[in-house]
Amino acid sequence: MKSLKKVEYLFMSFLFVAGSFFLLSMTTDIQDDWPVPAEYKDMKNPLAGQDDATNIGKTLYKEHCESCHGKEGYGDGSKAGDLDTEMRDFSDAEVQGQTDGDVYYKSFIGRDEMPNYEKKIPSVDERWRIVNYIRTLVE
Repeated sequence: MKSLKKVEYLFMSFLFVAGSFFLLSMTTDIQDDWPVPAEYKDMKNPLAGQDDATNIGKTLYKEHCESCHGKEGYGDGSKAGDLDTEMRDFSDAEVQGQTDGDVYYKSFIGRDEMPNYEKKIPSVDERWRIVNYIRTLVE
């Protein structure tokens, strides 16, 4: 009888540990681990601070990004609810604190449900214009 209780205890302990690990793996800290290669992370935005680039970026954002990321970049676009991935709020300090190269890489190289936009937006200048516009979406 003691041995059966010990097995039940070990099994319940295992379930608790496995369940805790699963829940931990679903937290945003782990989901947000999106490594950016150094060559992108250190990229300099050649259009940084250019108002005309930002204005054009707004138009491009509306065309390519708004349906998922929302008009104000809050992650509440019309298609966001159809995705398994939680949309990031571009106005969040964590997003705004990333390098321009980080934002460029994540926005155009993509991963999982974030598609690669290199063919849809082949112009590197247009990509940087969108990065400039994303920089205006602050709280």
